[in-house]
Amino acid sequence: MHKEEPKISCSIFQKQESVIKDLTDKINKAKGVQEKAKFADELQKEASLLLNCPDYKKETLDCKNCHFIANLRKKTAGLIIKAKKLG
Repeated sequence: MHKEEPKISCSIFQKQESVIKDLTDKINKAKGVQEKAKFADELQKEASLLLNCPDYKKETLDCKNCHFIANLRKKTAGLIIKAKKLG
């Protein structure tokens, strides 16, 4: 099945998206929760950059979508980090 790429017209999002996808791939390929948590910590930092964007405009659909995606990724990374603490 073909994944549709995000169509957010923002240079900051486009730049961060490639970094975030790379980290997501590393998390998925990592062996063990310790290694996954290391990449998840980096993922949270990258997602925070999007959430603290200086160009954020709350009325813009691209910005709303960007924040929605960044929040999901940050929460997912947080779950991985919590799993490390439980393990």
